[in-house]
Amino acid sequence: MEFYSLFLIALALSLDAFGVSLCIGLNEIITRKNKIQFIISFGFFQFFFAICGAYAGFLFNKYIASVPEVIGGALVLIIGILMLKDGLKSKEECLFIKPEMVIVLGISVSIDALVIGFTTLNDIESNLSVLYSTLFIGMTTFLISLAAFLISRYLRKIHIVSKYADYIGGIILIIFGIKMMFF
Repeated sequence: MEFYSLFLIALALSLDAFGVSLCIGLNEIITRKNKIQFIISFGFFQFFFAICGAYAGFLFNKYIASVPEVIGGALVLIIGILMLKDGLKSKEECLFIKPEMVIVLGISVSIDALVIGFTTLNDIESNLSVLYSTLFIGMTTFLISLAAFLISRYLRKIHIVSKYADYIGGIILIIFGIKMMFF
């Protein structure tokens, strides 16, 4: 696979993580430690699912290719609803501080990497090429998520954005979840 094609695939896969990272980063309660956990989780699960999909793709791509998108979209949709609900609660407790959310969100934004592994990366000729390609996807997601958290730091300074961050983030995640499931 050409580098240009791999880069476009990695960039497209990381956009889910970018959007979720941006929404999470708008929340003032999220600490640097939480952000690092999310960034590592997003990068790792993109790598892990891409490599699992690549090795299992020749067996499953005709039967499972559409199911992971629906599952990932449903998870993101549910988290968006929970984020809206969290916005209605007091600001003392935050949905994203819970340790299990790092894993749940890492998996949900990375389900599409499994599909790419099933359909695209299983055509790569050698195991080393698969490893390099999937590591590249994981590192790209890591860097894109980091950029989203850095951007959210500046967006949070805008009063209206910081005041309604949970609502904005929840609505974005709901729309994103619906898009993942149906489009």
